Amino acid sequence: MPFTSIDLCSRALVKIGAKSISSFNEETAESTVAEQLYTPVLEGLLSSYPWRFALSQRELARLKDAPSADYNYAYALPNDFLRAISAGPKGRGKGLDYRICGTQLHTNSDNVLLTYLYKPGEVNFPPFFYQLVIAWLAAEFCLPLTESTARTEHLRTIAEEEFKRAKLIDSQQSVPSAFQDFSLIEVRS
Repeated sequence: MPFTSIDLCSRALVKIGAKSISSFNEETAESTVAEQLYTPVLEGLLSSYPWRFALSQRELARLKDAPSADYNYAYALPNDFLRAISAGPKGRGKGLDYRICGTQLHTNSDNVLLTYLYKPGEVNFPPFFYQLVIAWLAAEFCLPLTESTARTEHLRTIAEEEFKRAKLIDSQQSVPSAFQDFSLIEVRS
C-alpha cells in the first residue's frame, strides 16, 4: 500500500507516542515538526546510499559556456538530481572523469550519460524504505516533541539498524558488480 508524506510522518509520530497529523498545515507542534523535518530527512536518506529504486540515467544537455579550468565541457544536472553515482559517454553509464560543480557536471567528453540518485515520489518507495523512513523520522521527531534524549538515542539506534536492513534488501536486487581494471588480477593473466 503506497504511503504519502503525511502517512509516513503520522506513523513516525505514533511511534513516539505523539498525535498523528492529517496535514502539514495544522497548528500543532507535531505538524510543525513534521513539516520542518520531513524533506531534509527524506532527501538525506535517499542520497546516503545508491538505492536501486531511486537510480536514474539521463543524457545531459551541454551548456554553452565551458568551465573556467580543468575540463572542456559543462553540462546541466537534472532538476531532480540528488547525487551522482557515475558518468559515461553516450551508451555507457560509467567511465568518465568528471567533477560536480554546483548545478553542473564538468568533463572532457563531448556527451555524457549520468547515472544519479533522484527523489522519487513516495508511492514509488518499496516497503523496506517506508520502514526506514518511519524509523528515521521517529528518531528525528522525538527530541523536539518529547525532549527525551535517552528515548531519542534509542530510536536512533533502531533507525540505524533499519538502515542496515534496508541496504541489505536493496543490495540483493541486482547482480553484484565484478572487479574491473584491477591490476593484481591483470598481472596473473
